[in-house]
Amino acid sequence: MARPSSKIQQPLTFEPIRRRRAFEEVCERIRHQLSIRALRPGDKLPAERDLAVQLGVSRSALREALRSLEIAGIVELRKGVKGGAFVRPGDPTSMTRVIQDLMHLGAISFDDLTEARLLIQSGVVRLACERATKADIEAIGRNIDATEEMTRLGRHDERLRYAMEFYRLLALSTRNEILTILVDALTDILLRFLRGLAGGAPTPGLVESRRRFFRHLKAGDAEKATQEIESHLTKLHKLLTQSYARSQEGAGERRRPRRARE
Repeated sequence: MARPSSKIQQPLTFEPIRRRRAFEEVCERIRHQLSIRALRPGDKLPAERDLAVQLGVSRSALREALRSLEIAGIVELRKGVKGGAFVRPGDPTSMTRVIQDLMHLGAISFDDLTEARLLIQSGVVRLACERATKADIEAIGRNIDATEEMTRLGRHDERLRYAMEFYRLLALSTRNEILTILVDALTDILLRFLRGLAGGAPTPGLVESRRRFFRHLKAGDAEKATQEIESHLTKLHKLLTQSYARSQEGAGERRRPRRARE
């Protein structure tokens, strides 16, 4: 017969529910109006005094909410006689800023970033093989031609710009706006690291890989096109990871006290 457990179970305890601060509730109300299309880009919110009365909050709480929404890129606060709070158009670059901030805070690792890019880009290629129009394919072909020409001329900054534009053209060919935003954000962040590589030298085998990929894309062969892009990105991400590790080591060395360096 099993003995009863001698361990005494502690009673569950709960912390008191905290009320949301007024400015957070204001932000949520305005976001809700956007979600149901009651507010649209370009619309002006009611005057500060009127809006505070409608929401039943103090003007200081309302101002805090508007500043928070401005930082998030949702509203623009204009001064002057014709000023006020205006709903901004969607700003995809805010995604880039969020990811960059999380990386700086250590919430996202560089390995996570490059791994996510590889997975997302593979999905983009498969959709591109299904959905790319003749015009899309021609634009990608011209981009590869320009990348090759800039490489031949040794114009590395322009070559890098075309090399990065390649991913945007692919994303656009999927006709999926979310994928395009994600690709733009990840590409922009990684571009900063590419610019920091020794001398800005071209990534080895870039043009040759692009040519092979382009043949598979035109043929609609998603499997081979995906394999080619994954092979190139895996090599590139290894190079980026090494460069990033060196930059972090250098930053750590600069932060050390002088005595420790000696």
